[in-house]
This record gives sequence, C-alpha cells and structure tokens, in this order.
Amino acid sequence: MTEKSCPPAPKPGILFDELLVVMVQQGDRHALQRLHARWNARLVRAAYRFTGDSDLARDLAQECWIGIWKGIGKLRDPALFRSYAFAILHRRGADHLRGQRRIPQTHGSDPPEPSEQAVQGEALALREAFAALPPDQRLAAHLHFVEGFTLAEIAAVQGIPTGTAKSRLFHARRKLKAALTETSQGETT
Repeated sequence: MTEKSCPPAPKPGILFDELLVVMVQQGDRHALQRLHARWNARLVRAAYRFTGDSDLARDLAQECWIGIWKGIGKLRDPALFRSYAFAILHRRGADHLRGQRRIPQTHGSDPPEPSEQAVQGEALALREAFAALPPDQRLAAHLHFVEGFTLAEIAAVQGIPTGTAKSRLFHARRKLKAALTETSQGETT
C-alpha cells in the first residue's frame, strides 16, 4: 500500500506575506507599510550586493518599492511576492550598473582595526570576496546563501534559464571559496 504524500504546508510568514499582498491589491495602505517593514531590510541587503555602497543600496531599495507599489496589482499569484520583489530589484540594479558603466569596488565601511576580533576580519574578507564577484554572480550568491532562494527562484528573479542560474552560483561559490582560502592562508603565514 502506498501512502500519498501531501505537499508541505507553507510557512506562516509566507502566508502572512500573501495576505498582505492581497490586502495591498485591494487598496490597503497599512498592508503596504507592513509589507515594507517585513521586506525592506532584505531588499537593502540585496541592493548592497549590487552597489557596494550603503547609501546607494537604500536608494535602490526605495526605487524597488516604487516599482512594487506600481505593479503589485498585476501580480497574479501573491505567493510569488518574494521572487517578484527581487526581480524588480534585479532590474533596477542592472539599470544602475549600466548607468555606472563599471563594477563598484567599495568596501562599505572602514576596515576593522587589527586589535578587533578575528570574526570581524572574516566578515570583511567575505564582504570583499562578494564585492569582487561579477554583479550577476553576486546577486545569485546573495539570493541563495543569504535569502535561501532555490535555483528556480534565482532563475525567475534574474530572468534566465535554471541552468544559467546554476552556473552562476557554481562560479560564484568557486570564486568565494578561492578568495576566502587565500585570505585564511595569508593570515597563517
């Protein structure tokens, strides 16, 4: 006798986001404020991966929210809000990079003092390794490692085939590992 498997129940946060999206689509401004409160920090973090600058990241996230607000009425499946929001951020970030005509190479904050803990040094090395990635690989890595996106979701956000998303993530992982290995070997010698 085979047992039917039911799909896993959606997480409560996802259901709450879906409810908020439906409420926003019905004109509830308070629901949009709640959605903003739940998602803005994540969008700013992802925007920082595009820009490498915290002020520009906040501006880019704000532009993303304008796009979300203007287009949320057309979002047919409220369960896709996460991919929808990051896809808007990706398009706005790509526009930003085209406008800059260069890959940003800023470090965001002052380097830690030599007397600070090794954890801060590792965090700086990780930020620098992320900043050195090409923008598309940087976003794919952020979406996967920080936001927990699947390959299919990364592909949807970036508007690419799943195989391309897998390739970007593979190369990003390889480059991050190499950069972090160089950093740790440099500290031990």
